[in-house]
Amino acid sequence: MDRGIDYGNLMHRAMRGLIRDVMEKISVDGLPGAHHFFITLNTGHPDVAMADWLRDRYAEEITIVIQHWFDNLAVDDDGFAITLNFGNQPESLYIPFDAITTFVDPSVEFGLKFETQIDEDDEDDEDDEDQEPETSEPSKPGEVVSLDKFRK
Repeated sequence: MDRGIDYGNLMHRAMRGLIRDVMEKISVDGLPGAHHFFITLNTGHPDVAMADWLRDRYAEEITIVIQHWFDNLAVDDDGFAITLNFGNQPESLYIPFDAITTFVDPSVEFGLKFETQIDEDDEDDEDDEDQEPETSEPSKPGEVVSLDKFRK
């Protein structure tokens, strides 16, 4: 059955493509000017690669900062690898783009926030009988994050 155009997921894919393009540029040219990033990600995502001690400390999510020191930034179609400094200890990470929940560049007041999308097909497969119509409002496809919490 045709459910129409899934604008929410299309928008998420486009926004993650924007992050991929920015990270590719940074991997080649470095961070220009005052640009820097706060990236929050779901550490429970199956494709996130990080040290066990980091995953133990940040079991659900972590916000990384890409600013003064980073190394080995490599971007592929699905995510990026980077080495960051955690308490004077360099650690390698692999971050899939679909694990990112927020991406903020406070230097230019730019931010993206990804809302969790529920695949209606998965819900239908789990319980095809006696389904109640949904009464909650649909989730927003994406929105700009308020940068007030990042201002000094």
